[in-house]
Amino acid sequence: MSVAPGLRRGDTVTAPTSRPATARPAERATTRRWARPQRSRAQWAGWLFALPALLMYAVFELRPILTAVQCSFYDWDGISAATPVGVANYTRVFTEPQLLASIVHSLVLIVFFTVLPVILGLAVASVVREIRSTWAGAAARTLMFLPQIIPGAASAIAWTWMYSPDGAVNQLLRALGLGSLTRAWLGDFTWALPAVGIIGTWLATGLCTLLLMAGIGKIDTSLYEAASLDGASRLQQFRAITLPGLRAEIGVCVTITVIAALASFDVVFMSTQGGPGYSTQVPGVQVYQLAFTENRIGQSSALAVVLSLLVLAVVLPLQRVFKEK
Repeated sequence: MSVAPGLRRGDTVTAPTSRPATARPAERATTRRWARPQRSRAQWAGWLFALPALLMYAVFELRPILTAVQCSFYDWDGISAATPVGVANYTRVFTEPQLLASIVHSLVLIVFFTVLPVILGLAVASVVREIRSTWAGAAARTLMFLPQIIPGAASAIAWTWMYSPDGAVNQLLRALGLGSLTRAWLGDFTWALPAVGIIGTWLATGLCTLLLMAGIGKIDTSLYEAASLDGASRLQQFRAITLPGLRAEIGVCVTITVIAALASFDVVFMSTQGGPGYSTQVPGVQVYQLAFTENRIGQSSALAVVLSLLVLAVVLPLQRVFKEK
């Protein structure tokens, strides 16, 4: 057996370590120095990809918002020189009955745009879940979502015809022997706002139903089978399984429809234009009329800012309420 040069028989040979232990911190430092530029380049690449969208957002979203905030502190007709008025425009929003009433009307519309569609959507989605026929289920989903593909302005015009004195609504009431209830619904100071709200209910129910049906589809069916074996009724299954399982979807429905109610414009403008009188006036229509009919740009901007803050004040707490735990 040969012996390595420089060694004699009986000498103990110790296997050398691959790298000295003292070199590891230096190696880590070198690795970090190489990783930092790579990570930095990746971050810059991400920002470069997002840059076009950020520029579009800044030009078409942030700049108009900032301009509206600036105009809200001026008395300006859109042509002549603007005059600074401080917070006078905001004071008028909360003291002028006409402007304050428009905010109240938008809060009332939440009942028709949000509460009723969510309740109806839950009921319809629960019924459709029981339909075993694939064809019938698809037909039900299509019919419920149909109002969503119709523009809100077109829906408002169609409902205006239906609400007319000789329209479908009054003809149906006469056919049911309720002729004493017939009226010009959109011309009645008492019933005009609920009549406009029902248009919103018709538009929003399909969207809510579709979202809630998608949510029901992800609930484990074994939960319903176990509840049935334990003798739970349909109503008990709905309260114990369906409602908790649809927490996130209900939150989405409520958020979308609340924003639609507070910022409603097309349905109200095309059906009543805020009338009769100011009985259906809402902030969206009021902002348009102040700016383009009465040339009160500052007042219009102040109302638009208040409307935006109102939407945030209502929607942000809702996000916390419906946040999944």
